[in-house]
Parts: sequence; structure tokens; C-alpha cells
Amino acid sequence: MSRGSGIIPDESMFNEFKRQCLSTENWLSKYDKNGMEVWVEVAPLSSQGNKGNYSKIHKIKCRITIDDVSAATMYDVLHDSLYRKTWDPTMLESFDIARLGPNADVGYFSWICPKPLKNRDVVTLRSWQASEDEYVIVNFSVKHPKYPPRKDVVRAVSLLTGYLIKPTGENSCVFTYLSQADPSGSLPKWVVNKASQVLAPKVLRSVYKAGQNYPAWKAAHSPDHKPWLYPIQSELPMMDPADLSIQRGDSLENVDESSTRDTQDNEDSS
Repeated sequence: MSRGSGIIPDESMFNEFKRQCLSTENWLSKYDKNGMEVWVEVAPLSSQGNKGNYSKIHKIKCRITIDDVSAATMYDVLHDSLYRKTWDPTMLESFDIARLGPNADVGYFSWICPKPLKNRDVVTLRSWQASEDEYVIVNFSVKHPKYPPRKDVVRAVSLLTGYLIKPTGENSCVFTYLSQADPSGSLPKWVVNKASQVLAPKVLRSVYKAGQNYPAWKAAHSPDHKPWLYPIQSELPMMDPADLSIQRGDSLENVDESSTRDTQDNEDSS
């Protein structure tokens, strides 16, 4: 996927991400209830003959129709790292590292995985676009010289992850999340199923509720401070994008967790 002459995404990368968000080909529905939909990507028929060649890449797409929160508010929720600490139950640690330009930065994020799996983290380059018609955020994993893989978590790889938010009215929108990731390990099938059928809807409900509560929270927490809209407000140090490189999954430790069982299932059967 093109990133132009440097590492920061160009227009073609944003267009490709939006195409994937709107595509229906090779996507299998795993959840469809109460205005929320979740799909996982399936291999084209031409490549399903070799079932032993199970891809480590996991691709999931989620969409929720929102009728009482504006697209602009949902966009702010995704950017506001201070607010995320109040609503994201899976987050372990999150912080911005540096600015790369007016609409790009690099940051660190770690999250809780279903037991007994090891928790994961990523260092990602994030870039965004905002207009009256749509809001787009994309990210992918990079190597940062000061943030190498840690021993207490598994370094995962985001190949292309992000959000597409399209207004459907003054106070309504369609919110799409798409993630193409290498978790840096061999995951059991129950993890993939649980991610699409249980965890993804749960996260969608959390981010939707966060959107409902954000205006009141933001009114009491620096309401005019939105550096993602007004870059001059950013207090992050500038960093040369040339100091970053793309993080490949094959350069990281592979953790085999394919034989682990769902802790919840174990409890249910005991």
C-alpha cells in the first residue's frame, strides 16, 4: 500500500482504507444485532484449497449506526487520549510520543487480552483527515528507536487499522472500525471467534457510550483544547518521520498460544 515518498500516509492509502471499509466482498458476517455489525475477512474461494496454510493475519470490520451522537463528536472521542482512560476497559497504557506533521503522530498503546493469552502492545504511526463529509483515522505499526519490544507484553503489528465516520445527519452517523493485524503469535480459533462475536460488540458499545458522554466530560476538561483539530495547540515534540521504519511481524518473537483454552470455558465446565 502506497505511502508516497515517505512513511506518512498519502491520499491513496486513505482511499484504499475507505474502500476496504465499504467493501462487502470476502467478508463473513459474525454479528448483526441492534444496529451493530461485525465481519471477519475470509479467503477468496480460489485460495481456500490449502487449508493448512492458516494466515496469521486477522482482519475484522465493525460498524455501528448511531442516531444520537454526531460524527464530529465520535471523531473527538477517538483522538482524546485523556478521555479514553475513562471509558476503554481494555486499555493498559496509552500515550503520544511525538508529532510528525499537522495531521500525523506516533504513539504507544497496550491492551488486555482474554485470559490466558499474554497482553499485547503496539507502537503506531497515526494519521487523520477530517471534512464535512467524513472523518478518517488510520494507523500502522512502526519501529521507534526509543520504544523497542518489552518483555512483559507481546509486540503486535498493525498492518492497517482505523476508523471511518460518515455523518448521516446533524446528530447521527455511521461509525466503522477496521483492523488488519498480526498479533505476533499463533492464536487458537476461540480467540478469533470471541474477538468477533463478543469483544468487538462490547468495544463498539463502549465507544458509543463514550460518544454520548463526551460533550459533558469535555465541557469540564479543557473544552477548547483539541490539538487534533488545531495543531498549534499540540505540546508534543516534533520528530523526523525518517527516524521511523515499518514494523514487520516476521522480525518479532512468535508466541505460540494456539493450544490455550478459553478461561471462561474452563470455568463454565468446572
